[in-house]
Amino acid sequence: MTVKAILVAGGHGSRLAPFTHYLQKTLLPLYDRPVIDYALATIRRAGITDITVVANRFVDQISDHVGQGLPGEHLHYVLEETPLGLAHALSLARPFNENTRLMVYFSDNITTVEFEEHVEKFIAAQRPPGCVLVAREEDHPEAFGVAILNNGGELVDIVEKPNKPPSNLAIGGIYLFDETFWDRFDRAVETTGDGFSITDVTRTYVIEGQAEVVSVGADTWMDCGTPESLLQASMMAKEGKLNLEPRG
Repeated sequence: MTVKAILVAGGHGSRLAPFTHYLQKTLLPLYDRPVIDYALATIRRAGITDITVVANRFVDQISDHVGQGLPGEHLHYVLEETPLGLAHALSLARPFNENTRLMVYFSDNITTVEFEEHVEKFIAAQRPPGCVLVAREEDHPEAFGVAILNNGGELVDIVEKPNKPPSNLAIGGIYLFDETFWDRFDRAVETTGDGFSITDVTRTYVIEGQAEVVSVGADTWMDCGTPESLLQASMMAKEGKLNLEPRG
């Protein structure tokens, strides 16, 4: 079974206003290259060649920059005309991504974690392999999905953006899901409606013992959705800590 990718770049980008009033947020610069180049490089180094980009009214700016991708790739651009939440954005990408295993990549996230080995395991697995989550210790994890750990330090659940975090382990915005993803998605949307978050899906895998956690350091995964974090990531890019190569 193949692994495809959904790059979620929708929404208003309000945390990066006023720049996002005129520019697609993934085209904001990390030093001398736009954010999306780093996201795509991570996806490509994982060996994924079928990528769906969901973006807002500036999706044409992305397609002008990225084009049809590298030789052998299949890129699909999907317009999110009105930001109606994550469930709506994922539903727009669904026609290109059913009956497959998936990487769901939220475009604000930059990482030096490599996923090629995980993707290869997903492709080779004869049975649904569950999901892979990226996590890191965070001083203020309130803005993320946060891990709930048992006394042995094992992940037993996830809570979304809690006021009082049960741990300092934040779950990042890059995920690998098996082919049961859409069934779980449908059940979560039915239950939560407009309040849907990706945690509503990931926690079903965790509770069933079907989640693998890749724990990384603070330098190797960050959310570039604010001016402060965008600047920090730009410094990492300038220092050569981020990889733009599309192949390993």
